[in-house]
Amino acid sequence: MEDKKEITVKENHEEKVFYEGPHSRWREFLFINTVVFDFIKSFRTLHFLGPCVTVFGSARFKDDHKYYRQARSMGAAIANSNFTVITGGGPGIMEAANRGAKDANGKSVGCNIVLPHEQKHNPYLDEWVNIKYFFVRKVLLTKYSHAFVVFPGGFGTLDEFFESVTLIQTGKIAHFPVVVMGLEYHNKIQQHIQLMVNEGTIAPRDLDLVLFTDSVEDAMAHINKHASKRFDAAPRKKFRPLRLLWEKIS
Repeated sequence: MEDKKEITVKENHEEKVFYEGPHSRWREFLFINTVVFDFIKSFRTLHFLGPCVTVFGSARFKDDHKYYRQARSMGAAIANSNFTVITGGGPGIMEAANRGAKDANGKSVGCNIVLPHEQKHNPYLDEWVNIKYFFVRKVLLTKYSHAFVVFPGGFGTLDEFFESVTLIQTGKIAHFPVVVMGLEYHNKIQQHIQLMVNEGTIAPRDLDLVLFTDSVEDAMAHINKHASKRFDAAPRKKFRPLRLLWEKIS
Protein backbone atom coordinates (compact mmCIF):
# COMPACT_ATOMS: atom_id res chain seq x y z
CA MET A 1 0.00 0.00 0.00
CA GLU A 2 1.28 3.47 -0.88
CA ASP A 3 1.87 5.72 2.12
CA LYS A 4 0.11 9.07 2.43
CA LYS A 5 3.10 11.15 1.28
CA GLU A 6 3.55 9.04 -1.87
CA ILE A 7 -0.16 9.43 -2.70
CA THR A 8 0.04 13.18 -2.07
CA VAL A 9 3.04 13.61 -4.38
CA LYS A 10 1.22 11.59 -7.07
CA GLU A 11 -1.90 13.76 -6.77
CA ASN A 12 0.10 16.98 -7.01
CA HIS A 13 1.92 15.59 -10.05
CA GLU A 14 -1.43 14.89 -11.70
CA GLU A 15 -2.54 18.49 -11.13
CA LYS A 16 0.77 19.78 -12.51
CA VAL A 17 0.34 17.66 -15.63
CA PHE A 18 -3.22 18.96 -16.07
CA TYR A 19 -1.94 22.55 -16.25
CA GLU A 20 0.57 21.67 -18.98
CA GLY A 21 -2.06 21.88 -21.71
CA PRO A 22 -4.51 19.61 -23.57
CA HIS A 23 -4.57 15.89 -22.79
CA SER A 24 -6.74 13.01 -23.89
CA ARG A 25 -10.47 13.50 -23.43
CA TRP A 26 -10.58 10.51 -21.09
CA ARG A 27 -7.77 11.82 -18.88
CA GLU A 28 -9.41 15.23 -18.59
CA PHE A 29 -12.78 13.62 -17.87
CA LEU A 30 -11.19 11.67 -14.99
CA PHE A 31 -9.60 14.87 -13.66
CA ILE A 32 -12.94 16.70 -13.70
CA ASN A 33 -14.50 13.83 -11.77
CA THR A 34 -11.91 14.17 -8.99
CA VAL A 35 -12.69 17.89 -8.82
CA VAL A 36 -16.44 17.21 -8.58
CA PHE A 37 -15.80 14.66 -5.84
CA ASP A 38 -13.77 17.25 -3.88
CA PHE A 39 -16.68 19.70 -4.12
CA ILE A 40 -19.39 17.21 -3.16
CA LYS A 41 -17.41 15.85 -0.22
CA SER A 42 -16.78 19.41 1.00
CA PHE A 43 -20.38 20.57 0.54
CA ARG A 44 -21.61 17.67 2.64
CA THR A 45 -19.17 18.53 5.45
CA LEU A 46 -19.66 22.30 5.45
CA HIS A 47 -23.37 22.52 4.64
CA PHE A 48 -24.63 23.30 8.16
CA LEU A 49 -21.93 25.64 9.48
CA GLY A 50 -24.01 28.80 9.72
CA PRO A 51 -22.45 32.22 9.06
CA CYS A 52 -18.65 32.07 8.92
CA VAL A 53 -15.72 34.48 8.93
CA THR A 54 -12.72 33.34 6.90
CA VAL A 55 -9.24 34.08 8.20
CA PHE A 56 -6.29 34.06 5.79
CA GLY A 57 -2.59 34.26 6.65
CA SER A 58 0.83 32.66 6.56
CA ALA A 59 1.35 29.04 7.59
CA ARG A 60 4.89 29.86 8.77
CA PHE A 61 4.36 31.85 11.96
CA LYS A 62 5.02 29.98 15.22
CA ASP A 63 2.93 30.38 18.37
CA ASP A 64 5.36 32.89 19.90
CA HIS A 65 5.03 35.34 16.98
CA LYS A 66 3.04 38.54 17.45
CA TYR A 67 0.85 37.84 14.43
CA TYR A 68 0.03 34.36 15.72
CA ARG A 69 -1.02 35.81 19.06
CA GLN A 70 -3.10 38.49 17.35
CA ALA A 71 -4.79 35.94 15.07
CA ARG A 72 -5.62 33.83 18.12
CA SER A 73 -7.28 36.86 19.72
CA MET A 74 -9.14 37.51 16.47
CA GLY A 75 -10.40 33.93 16.34
CA ALA A 76 -11.79 34.26 19.87
CA ALA A 77 -13.42 37.59 19.03
CA ILE A 78 -15.05 36.13 15.91
CA ALA A 79 -16.41 33.19 17.92
CA ASN A 80 -17.73 35.52 20.61
CA SER A 81 -19.73 37.29 17.88
CA ASN A 82 -21.41 33.96 17.04
CA PHE A 83 -19.58 33.37 13.77
CA THR A 84 -17.88 30.12 12.82
CA VAL A 85 -14.15 30.58 12.24
CA ILE A 86 -13.10 28.98 8.95
CA THR A 87 -9.51 28.82 7.71
CA GLY A 88 -7.29 26.86 5.36
CA GLY A 89 -6.90 24.39 8.21
CA GLY A 90 -3.10 24.46 8.34
CA PRO A 91 -0.50 25.79 10.80
CA GLY A 92 0.55 29.38 11.52
CA ILE A 93 -2.16 32.05 11.28
CA MET A 94 -4.74 29.43 10.37
CA GLU A 95 -3.99 27.41 13.48
CA ALA A 96 -4.01 30.56 15.61
CA ALA A 97 -7.47 31.64 14.44
CA ASN A 98 -8.90 28.13 14.91
CA ARG A 99 -7.26 27.92 18.32
CA GLY A 100 -8.76 31.25 19.35
CA ALA A 101 -12.21 30.01 18.36
CA LYS A 102 -11.73 26.96 20.59
CA ASP A 103 -10.52 29.23 23.43
CA ALA A 104 -13.91 30.95 23.24
CA ASN A 105 -15.86 27.68 22.92
CA GLY A 106 -16.80 28.65 19.38
CA LYS A 107 -17.02 26.59 16.22
CA SER A 108 -13.76 26.03 14.33
CA VAL A 109 -13.51 24.64 10.78
CA GLY A 110 -10.71 24.05 8.27
CA CYS A 111 -10.39 23.47 4.52
CA ASN A 112 -6.98 21.84 4.39
CA ILE A 113 -5.02 21.70 1.13
CA VAL A 114 -3.08 18.48 0.63
CA LEU A 115 0.58 19.32 -0.07
CA PRO A 116 3.74 17.21 0.27
CA HIS A 117 5.36 19.63 2.76
CA GLU A 118 2.31 21.21 4.44
CA GLN A 119 -0.55 18.73 4.49
CA LYS A 120 -1.54 18.06 8.10
CA HIS A 121 -4.52 19.95 9.48
CA ASN A 122 -4.06 21.74 12.79
CA PRO A 123 -5.45 20.19 16.01
CA TYR A 124 -7.98 22.96 16.78
CA LEU A 125 -10.75 21.97 14.37
CA ASP A 126 -14.27 20.69 14.99
CA GLU A 127 -14.75 19.86 11.32
CA TRP A 128 -12.36 19.75 8.37
CA VAL A 129 -12.06 18.60 4.79
CA ASN A 130 -8.84 17.60 3.00
CA ILE A 131 -8.84 19.10 -0.48
CA LYS A 132 -6.60 18.30 -3.44
CA TYR A 133 -6.96 21.53 -5.43
CA PHE A 134 -6.35 25.15 -4.49
CA PHE A 135 -9.19 26.47 -6.63
CA VAL A 136 -11.67 24.19 -4.85
CA ARG A 137 -10.52 25.44 -1.46
CA LYS A 138 -10.79 29.08 -2.57
CA VAL A 139 -14.39 28.54 -3.66
CA LEU A 140 -15.29 26.94 -0.33
CA LEU A 141 -13.64 29.65 1.77
CA THR A 142 -15.69 32.22 -0.16
CA LYS A 143 -18.99 30.32 -0.40
CA TYR A 144 -19.56 30.01 3.35
CA SER A 145 -18.07 33.31 4.50
CA HIS A 146 -19.73 36.56 5.56
CA ALA A 147 -16.44 38.42 6.10
CA PHE A 148 -12.73 38.01 5.36
CA VAL A 149 -9.83 38.76 7.71
CA VAL A 150 -6.40 38.89 6.09
CA PHE A 151 -3.28 38.55 8.25
CA PRO A 152 0.33 38.86 7.06
CA GLY A 153 1.27 36.12 4.64
CA GLY A 154 2.95 35.29 1.36
CA PHE A 155 1.87 34.85 -2.24
CA GLY A 156 -1.05 32.58 -1.36
CA THR A 157 -2.48 35.02 1.19
CA LEU A 158 -2.21 37.95 -1.23
CA ASP A 159 -3.84 35.84 -3.95
CA GLU A 160 -6.77 35.07 -1.64
CA PHE A 161 -7.04 38.73 -0.59
CA PHE A 162 -7.07 40.21 -4.08
CA GLU A 163 -9.38 37.53 -5.48
CA SER A 164 -11.82 38.24 -2.67
CA VAL A 165 -11.95 41.99 -3.29
CA THR A 166 -12.14 41.36 -7.05
CA LEU A 167 -15.23 39.17 -6.57
CA ILE A 168 -16.82 41.91 -4.46
CA GLN A 169 -15.76 44.70 -6.83
CA THR A 170 -17.24 42.90 -9.87
CA GLY A 171 -20.46 41.95 -8.09
CA LYS A 172 -19.84 38.20 -8.22
CA ILE A 173 -20.40 38.05 -4.46
CA ALA A 174 -22.20 40.42 -2.12
CA HIS A 175 -20.36 43.41 -0.72
CA PHE A 176 -19.28 42.31 2.74
CA PRO A 177 -16.41 43.30 5.03
CA VAL A 178 -12.75 42.63 4.30
CA VAL A 179 -10.30 43.44 7.08
CA VAL A 180 -6.52 43.51 6.62
CA MET A 181 -4.61 43.15 9.88
CA GLY A 182 -1.07 44.53 10.19
CA LEU A 183 -0.59 48.16 9.17
CA GLU A 184 3.21 48.00 9.14
CA TYR A 185 3.37 44.73 7.22
CA HIS A 186 0.83 45.85 4.61
CA ASN A 187 2.02 49.46 4.33
CA LYS A 188 3.39 49.03 0.78
CA ILE A 189 0.26 47.13 -0.29
CA GLN A 190 -1.90 49.98 0.97
CA GLN A 191 0.30 52.49 -0.88
CA HIS A 192 0.06 50.45 -4.07
CA ILE A 193 -3.73 50.32 -3.85
CA GLN A 194 -3.75 54.11 -3.55
CA LEU A 195 -1.45 54.26 -6.60
CA MET A 196 -3.98 52.20 -8.54
CA VAL A 197 -6.63 54.79 -7.67
CA ASN A 198 -4.32 57.62 -8.74
CA GLU A 199 -3.61 55.88 -12.06
CA GLY A 200 -7.29 55.15 -12.65
CA THR A 201 -7.02 51.36 -12.69
CA ILE A 202 -9.53 51.10 -9.84
CA ALA A 203 -12.19 53.56 -8.69
CA PRO A 204 -11.86 55.66 -5.52
CA ARG A 205 -14.93 53.91 -4.11
CA ASP A 206 -13.04 50.60 -4.30
CA LEU A 207 -10.99 51.80 -1.31
CA ASP A 208 -14.16 51.33 0.74
CA LEU A 209 -13.97 47.58 0.17
CA VAL A 210 -11.16 47.11 2.71
CA LEU A 211 -10.37 48.18 6.28
CA PHE A 212 -6.67 48.24 7.22
CA THR A 213 -6.12 48.10 10.97
CA ASP A 214 -4.06 46.75 13.87
CA SER A 215 -7.01 46.57 16.24
CA VAL A 216 -9.02 43.41 16.84
CA GLU A 217 -11.76 45.57 18.38
CA ASP A 218 -11.98 47.83 15.30
CA ALA A 219 -11.93 44.80 13.01
CA MET A 220 -14.84 43.19 14.85
CA ALA A 221 -16.82 46.43 14.94
CA HIS A 222 -16.42 46.63 11.15
CA ILE A 223 -17.44 42.99 10.69
CA ASN A 224 -20.43 43.19 13.01
CA LYS A 225 -21.63 46.37 11.31
CA HIS A 226 -21.40 45.13 7.73
CA ALA A 227 -21.51 41.32 7.72
CA SER A 228 -25.29 41.27 8.16
CA LYS A 229 -25.70 42.89 4.73
CA ARG A 230 -24.76 39.64 3.06
CA PHE A 231 -26.67 37.50 5.53
CA ASP A 232 -29.87 39.56 5.23
CA ALA A 233 -29.71 40.22 1.49
CA ALA A 234 -31.00 36.79 0.53
CA PRO A 235 -32.77 34.88 3.30
CA ARG A 236 -31.82 31.24 3.03
CA LYS A 237 -33.94 28.15 3.39
CA LYS A 238 -32.92 26.02 6.37
CA PHE A 239 -31.90 22.52 5.40
CA ARG A 240 -32.17 19.34 7.38
CA PRO A 241 -29.35 16.80 7.32
CA LEU A 242 -30.01 13.69 5.24
CA ARG A 243 -28.87 10.36 6.61
CA LEU A 244 -28.60 9.07 3.05
CA LEU A 245 -25.73 11.53 2.49
CA TRP A 246 -24.12 10.89 5.91
CA GLU A 247 -24.90 14.47 6.92
CA LYS A 248 -24.98 15.75 10.47
CA ILE A 249 -25.12 19.08 12.25
CA SER A 250 -21.94 19.47 14.29
